[in-house]
Amino acid sequence: MTEPVQPDESYLRAVAAATERAVASAEPLRSGHAGADEALLAETERWVTEHGDDLLGLSHELHADPEEGYAEHRSVARAAELLRSFGHDVEVGVGGLDTALRASAGDGGPHVAVLAEYDALPGIGHGCGHNIICSAGVGGFLAAATAVGRTGGRVSLFGTPAEEGGGGKEHLARAGVFDDVDAVVMLHPFSHDIATHPFLGRRQVEVVFHGVAAHASAQPFMGRNALDAVVATYQGVAAMRQHMPSTDRVHGVITDGGKRPNVVPDRAAALFYVRSAEPGSLQDLARRVESIAHGAASMTGCGVELNWDHNPAYLPIRHNDALAARWARHQARRGRTSLPRGVVPDYLTGSTDLGNISFRTPAIHPMIGLNDAGLALHTEGFAAAAGSAAGDAAVIDGAIGLALTTVDYLADGELRDAVSDEFAAAGGPLDVPNYFT
Repeated sequence: MTEPVQPDESYLRAVAAATERAVASAEPLRSGHAGADEALLAETERWVTEHGDDLLGLSHELHADPEEGYAEHRSVARAAELLRSFGHDVEVGVGGLDTALRASAGDGGPHVAVLAEYDALPGIGHGCGHNIICSAGVGGFLAAATAVGRTGGRVSLFGTPAEEGGGGKEHLARAGVFDDVDAVVMLHPFSHDIATHPFLGRRQVEVVFHGVAAHASAQPFMGRNALDAVVATYQGVAAMRQHMPSTDRVHGVITDGGKRPNVVPDRAAALFYVRSAEPGSLQDLARRVESIAHGAASMTGCGVELNWDHNPAYLPIRHNDALAARWARHQARRGRTSLPRGVVPDYLTGSTDLGNISFRTPAIHPMIGLNDAGLALHTEGFAAAAGSAAGDAAVIDGAIGLALTTVDYLADGELRDAVSDEFAAAGGPLDVPNYFT
């Protein structure tokens, strides 16, 4: 038999049916705040619909010409060109990153940052829909910028490179780019509309074992097998999975297993991703993986080297419900029901560097649906949907949601207080750079 056995889809079908029932009866988040004046909201919404062709043009160009993280030179240039065409000054190369971008409107007062991502995935292009994220972010900023003269305060657009594992937002945060920001808004395309979907924190560790080489036939007893240590680590992680919380994930690959079968490997290595739903549980899971690696080293007589987080660790998202409820309200204007957490299964998720920002300042990261409950992120199918009519609708509806949520925050002092109080009650800002040291 040369072909793999395909997984049975019975569980997925059962989950899909249960999710469909839950979605049908779910109620969106409710907001008790007034927000901005309706006339201003309507005018801001109208700006997006009148300039929708410009936003869709940007989305289509990005989709047709995907670039990977930290190499998004054409993508950021296209976003900058559109911003400049509407009279905005644009700085490219912010925070020491060549493909980061910043544009601002307004002065003083509260400051909202709208975030844009534009990196793609190797092999499948925009399989995470970052063309939608960027175009909706640009549109949300441009529309909100037309309103800041009446709301007061300031709105900025930050183009944040390399979300797909490169940690661009964390690098920008450490460079001080977010220091004067009071709230952050961005969106992500998905299978469903969700106001507060969980994303897991993620760390990555390279585990390198150093053994003693020997002839595998003549004198194997003189060797210490680094590959045995990697295999023991992999098996130890597999055994641990039974005793992890259901929200935790550990997955790894062997990156070096030696050179030849007749030589006992004196070096072997594996790379693991470690994910969890809370910062504290992510710390604990990382410690458990370290213990497994040290135990494997002791078992095999090898030395071990653990290299954590070559790129910055990602924290889970801390959602701000007060702000997310305004997003849900404005999506209802567009005929969308933005679901609360728990309606769509929490395990349908990944990790994002927006989590790092959400532990520094209040933030939202709602999901905007592409009208296909079976869509999975990071697939060719999702890439196709991101360039479809459903993707176009997400750009327009998303830009409107981001713009109106921003205008609400700038215009409504009681809403700002509620957002800040919720953030403080959740623990306030975290020392993200030093959290795992």
